[in-house]
Amino acid sequence: MRRPVVAGNWKMHGSRADNTRLVDALVEASDALPCDVVICPPAVYLWEVGRQVKDSRIALGAQSLCAEAQGAFTGEVSSGMLRDVGASYVIVGHSERRALYGETDALVARKFVAAQSSGLTPILCVGETLEEWEQGATEQVVARQLDAVLELAGVAAFARAIVAYEPVWAIGTGKNATPDQAQAVHAFIRARIAARDAIIGDGLRLLYGGSVKAANAAELFGQPDVDGGLVGGASLKADEFVRICVAADGGRA
Repeated sequence: MRRPVVAGNWKMHGSRADNTRLVDALVEASDALPCDVVICPPAVYLWEVGRQVKDSRIALGAQSLCAEAQGAFTGEVSSGMLRDVGASYVIVGHSERRALYGETDALVARKFVAAQSSGLTPILCVGETLEEWEQGATEQVVARQLDAVLELAGVAAFARAIVAYEPVWAIGTGKNATPDQAQAVHAFIRARIAARDAIIGDGLRLLYGGSVKAANAAELFGQPDVDGGLVGGASLKADEFVRICVAADGGRA
């Protein structure tokens, strides 16, 4: 059975003081949570947050990484560096990285491989824009994004990965896909991986990301192919994030 997972993407938010309060509250609650929990602070805070969660059930994740192992890439951070400061997960191909920084499907695939080369678990983000959604191109877009990684890394790599479906039109907008819509895309993703390897497809953990809140988490996570969430703004509020984590197991802590 797939164990649920909830990952918090802090994006470019936080301060040392805010982080300390938030992480202390999450660590205190973590033993009672029915899911794997990952928090992804900005890179500058990884070491300090990692020390706070070191002896807890909360895992540390990064928001991005460089596709190269080392070299003259000013401002970038490699997978080995992330591993060295205690990260065990990394978000790859988030829609904001694709849209704002021009990350292509090919580059995202290379980052996916780079993450696994250092033992990090990539959280691969896929999803369509509002225009693509309105054109009915959701499956075409998601398939293209998945296939770029499959072609470079192979299906076996997905045994050590998580996939997050994030409809771009639902991120930070207050809108979200209905549970049925989310389920349909998650089922499509699982089927596409399972077509290459049924065991890996069945075991792949799929997260929904797109304005996940405590108020809608239980219904979203209750879908058969939704194994948790990639949470943005709500992960910055300890009480809200804990309630979302509780919802990952049908509301039973």
